[in-house]
Amino acid sequence: MQSLRVVQLYNNSLTGNIPSSLGNLTRLTILSLAANHLGGSIPEGIGNNPHLGFLQLAMNNLSGLLPLSLYNQSSLYGLCVMSNNLHGHLPTDMGRSLPRMQSFLFGVNQFTGVVPPSLSNMSVLQLFDVSSNEFGGVVPSALGALQELRWFSLTRNKFEAHNEQEWKFLTSLTNCSMLRHMSIEQNRFSGQLPTSLSNLSTNIQHLNIFNNSISGIIPSDIGNLIGLEVLVLAGNLLTGAIPESIGKLTQLKELYLSSNNLSGFIPSSIGNLTSLSRLGAGINSLEGPIPSSIGKLTKLSLLDISTNHLSGSIPNKIMLSSISIYLDLSYNLLEGPLPSEVGNLVNLGQLLLSGNQLSGKIPATIGGCVVLETLLLDRNSFQGNIPRSLKNIKGLTILNLTNNKLNGSIPGDLSSITSLQELHLAHNDLSGSIPELLGCSTSLLHLDISFNSLQGEIPKEGIFWNLTGLSIVGNNELCGGMPQLQLRKCQSSKKGLPKSPRIIVPTTGGILVLLAALPLVGFLYTKLKSGLRKELPSPQTTMSDLPMVSYNDILKATDGFSEANLLGKGRYGTVYKGTLENFVAAIKVFNLQQSGSYKSFQDECEALRRVRHRCLVKIITCCSSINHQGQDFRALVFELMPNGSLDHWIHPDIESQNSNRTLSLSQRLDIAVDLVDALNYLHNGCQPSIIHCDLKPSNILLTEDMRARVGDFGIARILNEVTSEASASSLSSIGIRGSIGYVAPGN
Repeated sequence: MQSLRVVQLYNNSLTGNIPSSLGNLTRLTILSLAANHLGGSIPEGIGNNPHLGFLQLAMNNLSGLLPLSLYNQSSLYGLCVMSNNLHGHLPTDMGRSLPRMQSFLFGVNQFTGVVPPSLSNMSVLQLFDVSSNEFGGVVPSALGALQELRWFSLTRNKFEAHNEQEWKFLTSLTNCSMLRHMSIEQNRFSGQLPTSLSNLSTNIQHLNIFNNSISGIIPSDIGNLIGLEVLVLAGNLLTGAIPESIGKLTQLKELYLSSNNLSGFIPSSIGNLTSLSRLGAGINSLEGPIPSSIGKLTKLSLLDISTNHLSGSIPNKIMLSSISIYLDLSYNLLEGPLPSEVGNLVNLGQLLLSGNQLSGKIPATIGGCVVLETLLLDRNSFQGNIPRSLKNIKGLTILNLTNNKLNGSIPGDLSSITSLQELHLAHNDLSGSIPELLGCSTSLLHLDISFNSLQGEIPKEGIFWNLTGLSIVGNNELCGGMPQLQLRKCQSSKKGLPKSPRIIVPTTGGILVLLAALPLVGFLYTKLKSGLRKELPSPQTTMSDLPMVSYNDILKATDGFSEANLLGKGRYGTVYKGTLENFVAAIKVFNLQQSGSYKSFQDECEALRRVRHRCLVKIITCCSSINHQGQDFRALVFELMPNGSLDHWIHPDIESQNSNRTLSLSQRLDIAVDLVDALNYLHNGCQPSIIHCDLKPSNILLTEDMRARVGDFGIARILNEVTSEASASSLSSIGIRGSIGYVAPGN
């Protein structure tokens, strides 16, 4: 073993400490234990090996100080300890004691102190990375001696430079002709940006000085760095204009200039950067028109020139189909119409045009942005109707048209956008009634229709029962709605028929077997009505009160809808066991290919929105999303009932784990009491009353302590507050509700 020369155990999930016995392998030249789960400190003996050339310990949980013997190991040419919890200072003579060092990678640790000037003695150093530590002070000024240097990163530390003397390290780096990557982002550099920046190697590909306090202008000869692919100057105090020479950087793929004090025009030469995929120049003081030459950037996926003083109209040429991440022109002085070519943005995720002076009609072609998730057109002067073509944007989650001059009615088609969570239409001149269909949206969390000219009765479903998510002020002709809105009652031309109490008890064969005697149920029910176990009606909840989860969350929770997690199947959906954020739940996934399943989802949401009772299965959240095939996806997440359904206890399968288990008399009585309690609440305790319509043993679930919970409201019927023959006849078209053998009276 002592003659062993190479030990490579990369990415093997090793745990524990590094064995000190490795120090006995005196012929070892390469030791790689990276990407494991090793902890503790690095054994001192490892640094005593006179032949060790490469030590790779990155991506572990190592802590403590790096052994001093390693800093004196003259044979080392590679030392990588990135992504650990190591700390300590670098020795002042480190550069002289490690003359063969090529790769010095100490990033993502807790090292402190300064980088010693002796670093310049590592004449063959190629990679130097101390990012994400606590290093500080001034960077050594003689780095130009590192003629082989390719990668130099000081990212996320506390290095400083305030004057020309302290910036000498940058000027010195211009002698490193092999330099490809330099990053000094997120430090404490300030003072004037040296003009020598433009004299760095023409081979440099990545230059990043993001988020410092650097002032001055961008060097006019920045175009000399013809090899640049990524240039990040954002988050500083730079002033002056964007140099025209920037158009010479034809290899540039990403350019970030945001959050500075840049002024002047955007140079038309920017159109020469035909490889550019991302351009960010927001939050500056740029002025003048948007150059139409941006239309030449056919690989552009992100364009952000927001929060400037840009004026003129939006060039139709910049509506590039390649833009997919976002297009942000918000908070400028842009005017005129939104080009109809906006429909070309078929791959766009976010379109942000807020805070301009745009006018005219919102073009109907905007419906061509079929994958748009966020559309912000607020604080402009758009006129005319809200285009109905918005319904084509199925994945839209936020639509903001606030503070415009829109008129006409609110299109009911907006309710067909099944992912819409926020709809802001305030401060316009919209009229007519509020579409009832908006109340049917199960995804809508915020609706602001304040300060318009809307009239008529407010719907009573969905978002219109969510006081925190609804704003309707400034519409003096609205009436009705939930009492907390304190609006006047609506005048009705119809006379309501007197209400008569209705108690509807479903006939369930399994329950009759369980109860054994109907008088017991009558006795229990009488006691409940007399107040022995009276439940006060619980406040209504809304689906928007519940936290939303995504399709990916549910896919992960159920292990890709694995058969191993299957709990049961029904006509409209399948129930899986899944783990969401460290709790186990029952997830009902609706089969939207089955006729009636979408309505079943809506009915169940509507019923669950109105009820809250200890004897009903508790809903945790819901999901209204799109799956990976672009199809609608609906699911409900319930509290998991550990003892399954009552059906499995009174009709067990021979192979079932419950085949030898029976219900005791006390358990049967408890279940009976819970069921009567639930029915009493549904029929008499909530307003309006709800008829379950499918009460049967398989829809009665049992808790850990064998108490009953009623579930599955997929075909439940919600009674109107004023029942009439007309409403009853309208329901008859639905057909008989229930399952064979379990049809409630009145159906």
